[in-house]
Amino acid sequence: MTLGLALVQSRRIAPALLAQLEQSAREHHAQLIDEIISSGAMSAHDVAVFAADKYQLPLLDLNQYNLQNVPPVLAGNRQFHALRLLPLGRRDNRLILATSDPANTAPVEQIRQKFNLSVDLVVVEHDKLMRHVSTAVDDSPEMRAVQPHMAEKIRIEYDPVASAAAQRNKTAADIDDAPVVRFLQKLLTEALIRGASDLHFEPFEFFYRVRFRIDGVLQEVAQPPLDIRDKIATRIKVLSRLDISEKRVPQDGRMKLLIAVPKDKNDKEKVEKAIDFRVSTLPTLFGEKIVIRILDSSPDKLDIDQLGYEPDQKALLLDVIKRPYGMVLVTGPTGSGKTLSLYTFLKLLNEGDINISTAEDPAEIQLPGVNQVNINDKAGLTFASALRAFLRQDPDIIMVGEIRDLETADISIKAAQTGHLVFSTLHTNDAPTTLTRMMNMGVAPFNIASSVLMITAQRLARRLCPQCKRPGAIPEQPLLEAGFTQADLDGSWQPYHPVGCEHCNGSGYKGRIGIYQVMPVTEAIQDIILSHGTALQIAEQARKDGVRSLRESGLLKVKRGETSLEEVLATTNL
Repeated sequence: MTLGLALVQSRRIAPALLAQLEQSAREHHAQLIDEIISSGAMSAHDVAVFAADKYQLPLLDLNQYNLQNVPPVLAGNRQFHALRLLPLGRRDNRLILATSDPANTAPVEQIRQKFNLSVDLVVVEHDKLMRHVSTAVDDSPEMRAVQPHMAEKIRIEYDPVASAAAQRNKTAADIDDAPVVRFLQKLLTEALIRGASDLHFEPFEFFYRVRFRIDGVLQEVAQPPLDIRDKIATRIKVLSRLDISEKRVPQDGRMKLLIAVPKDKNDKEKVEKAIDFRVSTLPTLFGEKIVIRILDSSPDKLDIDQLGYEPDQKALLLDVIKRPYGMVLVTGPTGSGKTLSLYTFLKLLNEGDINISTAEDPAEIQLPGVNQVNINDKAGLTFASALRAFLRQDPDIIMVGEIRDLETADISIKAAQTGHLVFSTLHTNDAPTTLTRMMNMGVAPFNIASSVLMITAQRLARRLCPQCKRPGAIPEQPLLEAGFTQADLDGSWQPYHPVGCEHCNGSGYKGRIGIYQVMPVTEAIQDIILSHGTALQIAEQARKDGVRSLRESGLLKVKRGETSLEEVLATTNL
């Protein structure tokens, strides 16, 4: 039974008034309890007293409760706040949550299933709950640690989870631009603090949400009022120098944010750091969806030892990338770290006597000493035209952001055959299929066999949090089905599982690690290419040459406790 029906049955409000309130809630994209209180039909205190009595739950005055005693791992978890729930504590396997509408059981059930805990509810007044939920978003451990050091220009005061009732009487024209600007700056800043790679602004018919992609997983962080979706889109488009009047077609742009960050982990002195953002807009049924990709252009993270290559894979790579000519291809899906790998190679090769040129769409990492070109299809600056220009610029090393067509592939291969070292990427599932993909594009097998030196396929898996990961047994049969051999199950190691703590925001994972398949093009593989062999034949020969598959490389990291078996199964195929 909903709260509205319970109030009608108890004769606290009339059926006709309930119908009006429900209609108003639908029109304003609010919840019924917002309309009941904002309309004056009942006070927040009266609703709380009624709900506590009706559902036989304790009634708590939040003003008299010390929220500082709430464990940080609970207080900083935005999943509760987005569901209008306030965590008050935990006793063994029981979670204590405050709610103003105990009849709305869906959020509580979602939390129960997510954390696998029993839930004890207490009833609180709605206005006090919303005030504390709003405060909790800005008072998370991460924000508390960083806010004192933020540059003044990116301090935010706008409340992203203000109740719909508070926004009910404001139209889009009435909303001041300044709060929207501060709200957007806050989201971008918080995304950087939490290590997000992308921000998603998604409009729907009855709500508007913002999600961060953290360690490859999307997490909802806010549901701003639906009325300001156009204001947010306009602000992003202005910063990205996009056409604010064009809402019918997708657009792409870039913007930059300055943020104060410490010089190093132990230094209290802050320096202003410029972060680039790539922006993509997409018209949908209910407005423009916007995705912002964070492009941290700092070259400091370009360390091959941190990428996750196995020692033998690293040795093979270092041998190949130091050859004077040929082609090295990196393959994998979008977001698998291909660009980071390529720039790590370039950083190793970037010396005073080497001329390096890159063509990208767009350049994501700025590397001093490297000549970087942004592709501009509208102006006629394509990958193919940039490559032709590079060949007249006396290059030693060329990096092509992506081989998309036969023309780009042909020019790249000719460059590799005429004394240049060429790096590029393709979108394929693994290393063997990359060679057959090039043949399907129309590249002659002889050219492939004579120019391609190595192909490395990669995926990114979430790294287990070192603070809270714990060992746990897994039955033998699932391990064998995953790809372990009977010899691997010798009892000398044990798999680790995610737990969740304050350090990893309760997810059990912190950061990501690469899983790689490094395949040199040997003479035997060249023979298969020249005979128009299949990807299966190439894969079989690669296995004979000692090349590990992506799954096998992932299982090595499971044995070392760097990631979980679930992550490897989710990111690789047998």
